[in-house]
Amino acid sequence: MSEFLLGLRLLFGSGRGTRVRFLLMTLGGSLGVCCLALVLTIPSILDAHDGRAADRDPQVHAGKRSGQPTLVLERSDPHGSKPFSRVFVARGKDADSVQPPPGLGELPAPGEVFVSPALHDQLRREPGLKGLLPGEEKGLIGPSGLTDPNELYAYVGATRDQLGDDARALKSFGSEHPPTTAVEKSTLDILRFTLAALVLLPLGVFLSVCAKLSAASRNRRLAALRLLGLSAKGTQRVNAAETVVAAFLGALLGLAEFWLLNQIMARTGLPGLKWYPADGALSASTIAVCLIGCTALSWFVGRASARAAATNPLSTRRTAAPRAPRVWGGLMLVTGLGIVIGYCATGLTDNPAQSTGINSLLVPGGVLLTGLGLVTVMPLLSYGIARRLARSGHLALSLAMRRNEVEPGSAMRVVTGLVLLVFSASLAQGVLVEEQQITRSDSPVQEYGLRLSQLSADQQGKLREIPGVRADAIVMDPHTDPTKEGGDWQAPALVATCAQLARLVEHSAGCEEGKVLRLQDPNVSESPLKTSTYVMKQGDKRTSLKVDVPDAAVLFDGYDVTNLPSPGLLVPPSELPAHAVPAAATLVLVSSSDPGTVRDVLDRIGAVAPTAEVDPAGINIDGLQQITVIETLLALGMVMGLVIGVAAFLVSVTDRAVERRPQVTALSLIGARARTLRLVQCTQVVLPLAVGLVLALVAGKLAESAYLVTGGGEIFWDGAGVPLLVAAMAGVLVLAVLGTLPLVGRRIDPELIRRD
Repeated sequence: MSEFLLGLRLLFGSGRGTRVRFLLMTLGGSLGVCCLALVLTIPSILDAHDGRAADRDPQVHAGKRSGQPTLVLERSDPHGSKPFSRVFVARGKDADSVQPPPGLGELPAPGEVFVSPALHDQLRREPGLKGLLPGEEKGLIGPSGLTDPNELYAYVGATRDQLGDDARALKSFGSEHPPTTAVEKSTLDILRFTLAALVLLPLGVFLSVCAKLSAASRNRRLAALRLLGLSAKGTQRVNAAETVVAAFLGALLGLAEFWLLNQIMARTGLPGLKWYPADGALSASTIAVCLIGCTALSWFVGRASARAAATNPLSTRRTAAPRAPRVWGGLMLVTGLGIVIGYCATGLTDNPAQSTGINSLLVPGGVLLTGLGLVTVMPLLSYGIARRLARSGHLALSLAMRRNEVEPGSAMRVVTGLVLLVFSASLAQGVLVEEQQITRSDSPVQEYGLRLSQLSADQQGKLREIPGVRADAIVMDPHTDPTKEGGDWQAPALVATCAQLARLVEHSAGCEEGKVLRLQDPNVSESPLKTSTYVMKQGDKRTSLKVDVPDAAVLFDGYDVTNLPSPGLLVPPSELPAHAVPAAATLVLVSSSDPGTVRDVLDRIGAVAPTAEVDPAGINIDGLQQITVIETLLALGMVMGLVIGVAAFLVSVTDRAVERRPQVTALSLIGARARTLRLVQCTQVVLPLAVGLVLALVAGKLAESAYLVTGGGEIFWDGAGVPLLVAAMAGVLVLAVLGTLPLVGRRIDPELIRRD
């Protein structure tokens, strides 16, 4: 305890420079803790979102219920890249015993509509959405019934006849698990790992940089204490006292910064992600990690940084040259790259590796080892480059490389944060590439499927006349006999003319107007069929339509995601009985895939048939919402990583220049020009940084490819992001140059040499 108090006395009694350093350490630590708290709070924000979704999930009775129970019908349609969900409720005799959903005081009566605040505002901007909500708006849904403030959600009161046969008897609201999650569990694990690479690795470097400010002058002071008789462990504790107090105060300040940031961000929101302030409240575990974890890290860093002064004080006081970096510093990078390259190589084979079993541990382990290896290899690279270039004969280059040769560890403190940022950016891009493969379609058209049984004849006519719909057709489902031995395999039929078929597909050949033909996609194997039977409705009567399968076929190339059957039949509308409609069929509408057109068509479909279920083929609305959240979180991680990396660079390069003022002054006194000294300072930083950035780019692309290979997608080698990363590297180098230029002053202070 006496050594700890001694450290505090030295802290507050060693002059203005020591207090300024302490302030920088505290402010730097607070920035790091704020970012750490944000990363740790993201899962709780997502859990709060999923918890409210589970609390309002309608639970229904199995089968039909006697009497007049309360009925419920759920519908969810895409509105742009967001889901627009509606819950239709028809109150029954048991309505008083059914607890209303969270956010409502009672179940809506027929003609009453309760909407979320975001939907209330959206209805003002888009009056056409009111067609999806038959009734009059009576109130707003409370926050407890919404996943987030931006959600488009509504409860609609209806009559029993309006809901139709798809409605189910309502039991209660609330379940243990949400129907959909903000981010799937597997993706959330990947997201956590990526955010750790984006934020936590640079954060560890940043906190280490803050703990090692003015390391040389502090080591000389500690060496003096050691020579005066203080024990080695006591000397380390004296140094740790300053770092611990700075880290603890920085952690408290960082938690306060995060509280303020949470209040602001919760009200403004991020693209695709908004939350209530209570969702981002600091938990006890987050506070403990930030206070205890960062303080413990500073304690170990403080003790480790004082080890040289405590064990060999004479060499510290005489500023003896430190030992050359050991080769083992590069073993971690070699090991990580070996694992990553191995998985990349499997992508060149017919059986690429999958992220199952031991691979699910080795791939993240290889990526993590590669990132850590970039940190540990920087001193070794700086030392090797300096030794080769120190004898170049160029004055500025020789001076710069001699300093890096004597002190190679300074390169790690200065440039590692920015190097890790480039590495993590490439890994984050791989996550986005894989998600985009799942959620986005490249088809030039968009199809919409609606069950014919949910539509009246008048609604079908209005749907076909929607502006933007350029083709329509009906796909009939065959009547199968499940009791037939070996299965009753029959073909679905597309009811369309040749002109309609041409508008539904990319290319067709062999179509003859007015004839029944086989529909055959050359890429799909053909099934042997003889006759297909379809059930038709003529008023209250049901008849069977038997269609013999002909030999003649029409070949077509369909789009990637389509409702068109293959193998199947092409039946002209004239073959259907007069005034008869298929009992089981789907109305297929086609528009362009332009996002604005898709959004307008979906809105108009909802206005014509608000309770009909729409299947927008190829649009994974939950996936689109999920990738928006992932993009936002990764962008947030990139911003935090950039802030941390730039802060670590500016703090370390400034501290480095301040510590070298005696050497700079000595060179100025013997005649070195200010231009030469600026070039020396710039070269000392930019050259190791450039090498580190190139290595980070290569290692990052390899890590990204290993992730894509094991992810099971179609894209293994993504080169689209390379120009952006190269531009980011150029920006980082420009920043490094600008950061080093002003650090050589014009005024010569010989007192610095005397003090040294």
